[in-house]
Amino acid sequence: MLPVLSVLLALPGCGAERICTLVGTPVGVSLAIDSPLAARVSAAELTACWNGSCTTARPPLHVADQVATQTCDANGCRARLAPTDGKRGFGEVAGLPKAAVKVRVKLTGADGDTVLDESLTVTPQGRFPNGPDCGEGGPQAALRVSGEGRLSEVT
Repeated sequence: MLPVLSVLLALPGCGAERICTLVGTPVGVSLAIDSPLAARVSAAELTACWNGSCTTARPPLHVADQVATQTCDANGCRARLAPTDGKRGFGEVAGLPKAAVKVRVKLTGADGDTVLDESLTVTPQGRFPNGPDCGEGGPQAALRVSGEGRLSEVT
């Protein structure tokens, strides 16, 4: 035990090594729907097309939230989240490239009627869930539908 302790005590002078966790990055497209349009939407369908093929995802929609309060002290920061009137979801899209992809967003209401049916070309980016020193995760794109029904890419 004594040899191990002496080595550990000598290490602080050697510099800190970066610790990378096993946090993964799902590959796909996130979707945020703002109020008041979100109140009319009960389901979403995302169709991503590139190189002549398409993949469709039906992301479950959840109530969106935002930071309501944040406090910081010497031990770190804490935030309290509060629900908004918006909705959010994530559709997994296997094989999504880091290249131009045409994404069709179709939103429907509880009655099955189409609330929005728009397309947008986006370029998914690789994500770094543990920071840039731990390697890149899978590519993702982020889309937002405004409360008035305008589709845009979130960068």
